[in-house]
Amino acid sequence: MRKFRLAAVVGGTVCVLAAVGLSAAQAEPQSTSRHGKAITFTVIEHADTDTVVDLGPRGDSIGDTLAFGNPVYDTAGSKVGDSQGSCVRTKVGTAWECSWTTTLSGGSIVVQGPFYDAADSTLAITGGTGKWRTARGQMYLHARDAKGSAYDFTFAVER
Repeated sequence: MRKFRLAAVVGGTVCVLAAVGLSAAQAEPQSTSRHGKAITFTVIEHADTDTVVDLGPRGDSIGDTLAFGNPVYDTAGSKVGDSQGSCVRTKVGTAWECSWTTTLSGGSIVVQGPFYDAADSTLAITGGTGKWRTARGQMYLHARDAKGSAYDFTFAVER
């Protein structure tokens, strides 16, 4: 009888741990890894709606605004959320200063920082909502092609 109870307790514990592990795996986008306290994962933004509003002198000039609301996908190609935000041109032909929100299952992550025309950049994670409400860390931005039609957002989130 004692062995039966022990087997039941061990079996129940294994089931609970498996359910918790499955729940955590479903909550994060694919390509997730944990390094210390940080959770690192990548989503891919398709820059379908990027719109530049020419606010200064005609053409590319300081103060122009880039606005967007784009879908984001996991590395397997499934839609996992959206990104929306805006950027202000700070250096003609070189850089924008941006702030945007990436909404994923269970909440959103907010970033702020530079977006370079021809280089990768690192933005600060300034917060979030829902399961990301205590998020801090960095997001690495990488253009997937020269046209700027898709971007890797690699989040290194400390919670």
